[in-house]
Amino acid sequence: MMSRQAFLCSLGSLYLSLLFVFLLMDVYARPANNSALKEKPADNKDENEILPPDHLNGVKMEMDGHLNKEFHQEVFLGKEMEEFEEDSEPRKNRKKLMAIFSKVDINNDKKIGAKEMQRWIMEKTDEHFQEAVEENKMHFRAVDPDGDGHVSWDEYKIKFLASKGFNEKEIAEKIRNNEELKIDEETQEVLDNLKDRWYQADNPPPDLLLNEEEFLSFLHPEHSRGMLKFMVKEIIRDLDQDGDKKLTLSEFISLPVGTVENQQAQDIDDDWVKDRRKEFEEVIDANHDGIVTMEELEEYMDPMNEYNALNEAKQMIAVADENQNHHLELEEILKYSEYFTGSKLMDYARNVHEEF
Repeated sequence: MMSRQAFLCSLGSLYLSLLFVFLLMDVYARPANNSALKEKPADNKDENEILPPDHLNGVKMEMDGHLNKEFHQEVFLGKEMEEFEEDSEPRKNRKKLMAIFSKVDINNDKKIGAKEMQRWIMEKTDEHFQEAVEENKMHFRAVDPDGDGHVSWDEYKIKFLASKGFNEKEIAEKIRNNEELKIDEETQEVLDNLKDRWYQADNPPPDLLLNEEEFLSFLHPEHSRGMLKFMVKEIIRDLDQDGDKKLTLSEFISLPVGTVENQQAQDIDDDWVKDRRKEFEEVIDANHDGIVTMEELEEYMDPMNEYNALNEAKQMIAVADENQNHHLELEEILKYSEYFTGSKLMDYARNVHEEF
């Protein structure tokens, strides 16, 4: 017969098991943005350096097909975005925001029009481009240890697997001797996808060797028109359910396969559906025929598309344009600061005039 102490221990274990199950159920009850929830390894810089990022600054959609929730802040703040994240003091943030307003308002009429905002968006997007170029130089050196200015697929593959915990010397020797590599299925799938991407970044004549510029296209496809097309193909492949290489609204508002446990969990996420429906109908589907073609998605994804920048400028103005004059005054930007900077400024009205 079980003792009272053993019974209580058994009951406690059962309770913890049930609690764990319920926690798992709660996690899978909502869709997951893989790029946002996946923790970046804190002590594995090599992996961060050589893996193409899912999140591309200044691009409206991420590589996994999720909408970039920080896009408005990225194209309004540029490099100053980190300052607003790190400094939460409202008074300092107000001064920074007022300084930005003055820079955008190039004709000094105390209001921002669509053309001024468009120019500013293009300038901030170019900042992200230049930042990616500088980072790429460092990342390229990490995978080009012999410094010959070219990286072969095998060299990259060795560095990638080393970042995943494989012994670099053993992997290099096996590849050199054409021996079979014992790689888990998930890692092999990632490698296969990366190899496709590597081939696409290899400009004619193809030699499977990437120089620094080609490696930039590999890590940041938004820098290359050809790679932009490849990125669009990848996104449509993930979202296109009937294989017609186009996207309907129902396909676009559905989560990528495998992101959630079941259809019911997907259906309950109203915010996901609402955001994607609005983006599909008002922005991506340019001719409003209910179908998004690869060409429309490519134009939408191109961060240096001036027409898109103008549309974005008009949308950003409309969000805070309370007096409906199609311009933004400083008071309006301060009031809607969370939209533009991700930082909510309290008591904006009381402080705005004393700051001048």
